[in-house]
Amino acid sequence: MSAIEDRLAAIGVVLPKAAPPVANYVPFVVAGSLLVISGQLALGPDGKLDPDHMGKVGGSLTIEAGRAAARLCAVNILAQAKAALGDLERIGRCVRLGGFINAAPGFSQVAAVMNGASDLVVEVLGEKGRHARTTIGVAELPLDCAVEVEALFEIASS
Repeated sequence: MSAIEDRLAAIGVVLPKAAPPVANYVPFVVAGSLLVISGQLALGPDGKLDPDHMGKVGGSLTIEAGRAAARLCAVNILAQAKAALGDLERIGRCVRLGGFINAAPGFSQVAAVMNGASDLVVEVLGEKGRHARTTIGVAELPLDCAVEVEALFEIASS
């Protein structure tokens, strides 16, 4: 088991099977030394969206529920990275995360919600997990999911 997978196990995270796309796109693209992961929803290990992760943060969902959804999106990002690279140790660093928060009108604490994803990536990848980030509050997301997160990784040279 790799050091990254050891850290995941230590915090009780089991990577699910990488989710298939829900529309006309691919889940990831490798371009040179970059790995781009398409936006991941807060799908559970069964591939389904838990009702606890559906709706508008700041409306029907609390910040804490939104943060948990963002964390689950990051778990799914790592599952896609493993599917793309075969081994998470091939990640050179997380370059950027982009977060979309299904926000109730007037909800402005989207950064606090997105910390759920950022915190997990840093916890699992260490310094290689420190990243640039964009977080945006949006009116709607696919399947009424509370959060969607995309990622850009640098692939370590062999």
